[in-house]
Amino acid sequence: MPRSSTTTLPLIEPVVPQRLERPFDDPAWVFEPKYDGFRGLLYVTRRDCHFRSRRGNVLRRFQDLCHWVREELPVKEAILDGEVVALDPEGRQDFRALLEGRGNLHYAAFDALWVNGRDLRALPLTRRKRALQRVVQATSTALSQVFTIEGRGCDMLRAAERLDLEGIVAKRKTDPYGPDAVWYKIRNQAYTQAEGRWELFRRP
Repeated sequence: MPRSSTTTLPLIEPVVPQRLERPFDDPAWVFEPKYDGFRGLLYVTRRDCHFRSRRGNVLRRFQDLCHWVREELPVKEAILDGEVVALDPEGRQDFRALLEGRGNLHYAAFDALWVNGRDLRALPLTRRKRALQRVVQATSTALSQVFTIEGRGCDMLRAAERLDLEGIVAKRKTDPYGPDAVWYKIRNQAYTQAEGRWELFRRP
């Protein structure tokens, strides 16, 4: 298992959701809102913390947020998977603000992969969710756990549409974390921040 050059933790390749056109209901699956931000695996040790992108690059622009999150974690060592987002004064996500360095930076975690020396990746998703719940404190301000419901993907997509979120993610409850995991992303076709999203990336 490869190790990070700056920590003793393993470098983990994130699970990438496959695209699916329509939502579905199934009691064997859980459904989450899809956040519009930067996917980041959070690595925390006693001496270091940082976010890594899907491609394994360190997201140095969010180092301050990383330290804030670290202060709110009740563990000495962890790897979490989640999304770095920017929130407006009403608590709504704002992707443009995130790119431009504005808004209230926040880390929305949806998985716990490693906690205090224990590798959780072989556990089913539902058990990793429970581990994450123990790690994320109710009083945290820079860190939260992504809301999850079981079985009701159609309701979750309707809620995402009402809240103007990017979409939802479907995950099998029994899957471990790794190449055998099946995750689907289902878009909110009416998402208002989708227009011009990629033009923001191409700015000089």
